[in-house]
Amino acid sequence: MLKNQDAVKVIDSKRNGAIIVPTMNANNVHFGLPTVTTDQKMDLPISGAMGKASSVGLGVALAQPDKKVMILDGDGSLLMNLGSLVTLSNKAPKNLYHFLFNNNVYAVTGGQPIPGSEVSDWEGMAKAAGYAKVFSFDNLEDLTTGLDEVFESEGPVFVHLRVEPEIENTPVQFRTRPSRTVQMAIKELPETLGVR
Repeated sequence: MLKNQDAVKVIDSKRNGAIIVPTMNANNVHFGLPTVTTDQKMDLPISGAMGKASSVGLGVALAQPDKKVMILDGDGSLLMNLGSLVTLSNKAPKNLYHFLFNNNVYAVTGGQPIPGSEVSDWEGMAKAAGYAKVFSFDNLEDLTTGLDEVFESEGPVFVHLRVEPEIENTPVQFRTRPSRTVQMAIKELPETLGVR
């Protein structure tokens, strides 16, 4: 199984100017993007909007067809917005890469089990929804060597990552906050992209 931060780090290392839309685990300071990002101005963190990274990422991919867009989603988050799989596939953005961090728990809210986690077939759902390509990785070596093929594929691409559950038990008011908020990202990203 992958460690969450290792997976985020290797994805970030291969971003090559891509916009990253992370949520929940992938956006947690202790084991996510704010700690390891190489281009924070190109990150659009969707924290506090569980389940919406796929929808926001789709909008960004359609608005910026010349930029790769990577969604870093959680299994609990995607479960709350399963319809986005079909919507995303129907719109078929060739520049979109949807990473699912599957750890079988709601890690950021204390480790509660995800309903149906032991029987859900995320890869099968993505294929049935119509994603152009589906990949799966459960170790760092395969992910590191396989990402080139992922990013050479025309989207929408779904990438299932089997990650170890890392539970956040610190009460919300005592958690380390990311240096960049969603509001800052929404304000700064258009300027970074040269959009008026």
